[in-house]
Order: sequence, then structure tokens, then C-alpha cells
Amino acid sequence: MTKTFKSGDKVAWNTSQGETKGKVIRKQTVPTEIKGHKVKASRSNPEYIVESEKSGKRAAHKPQHLKPAR
Repeated sequence: MTKTFKSGDKVAWNTSQGETKGKVIRKQTVPTEIKGHKVKASRSNPEYIVESEKSGKRAAHKPQHLKPAR
């Protein structure tokens, strides 16, 4: 089953520096671009735009790469 999150949910994800925490900004269901990177989101393959609580930077992540933060 695919994980689903809503705007404002606290989430965590892994980076090369370790686990990062932040919040979900929105569910992305159409292609877009973030910081020059293409996000190939669609209705059948959505991604989540998340904002790091440490840096404030935004990124797109697939649902399977996110988990609820504690």
C-alpha cells in the first residue's frame, strides 16, 4: 500500500548526511521543476514537496522514501 501524507504532516527521509526531518508542503501530481531538477510527478505516480526544518530548502520525494517523523 502506498503511503499518503497531507500538507503539514511531519516527515523524515534519508540523505547522504543522515536522516532529515521536515514537513509536507503539498502533494505534487503534475510535472514541475525544483532548483533546476525535473520532478516527473503524475496522478498515478505522485511525489511530495517537503521542506527541511533545518535548512528550509524544498525537495520532492516519492512516498516510499518518506516516513512519519517522531
